[in-house]
Amino acid sequence: MYEDFHVTDRWTGEDLHCTWKANIVAIATRHADAVDIRFEVNGKPMWIAMPCNAWVEQKKRTGKVITDYLAAQIAGHYLKAIVEEGYDAAREMYTMSTEEVLEHLDAVLKEANETHSIPVLPIIGDIASRSYVPTPNRQT
Repeated sequence: MYEDFHVTDRWTGEDLHCTWKANIVAIATRHADAVDIRFEVNGKPMWIAMPCNAWVEQKKRTGKVITDYLAAQIAGHYLKAIVEEGYDAAREMYTMSTEEVLEHLDAVLKEANETHSIPVLPIIGDIASRSYVPTPNRQT
């Protein structure tokens, strides 16, 4: 869906290829209460900052959590929307409000119909050599 997509810039008509690259907890990197979602837009970095409070609000309103992959989808949906609305291409970072996160989350889920219809994030690297500690959600 929104981990690898094309969108047309409103002002230039240029085709922009947007590719998800990473989710990074911004508490450690920029001392912000947010998760930064990194995309490449035609090879240039673009960051979408999502406030951690959105995770809390989603849990309160539905009892469900925002997964890493769903966060990437939400940020990608937002990125597509701001490009279509005429975003400032010189900016490298956009910050979403909690309300925007929840609105785009609803739009992504509506588009996917159900959360299990959203494919999982690709695992980069060799996972066979890694060991995992079993958790209640992931048994070995």
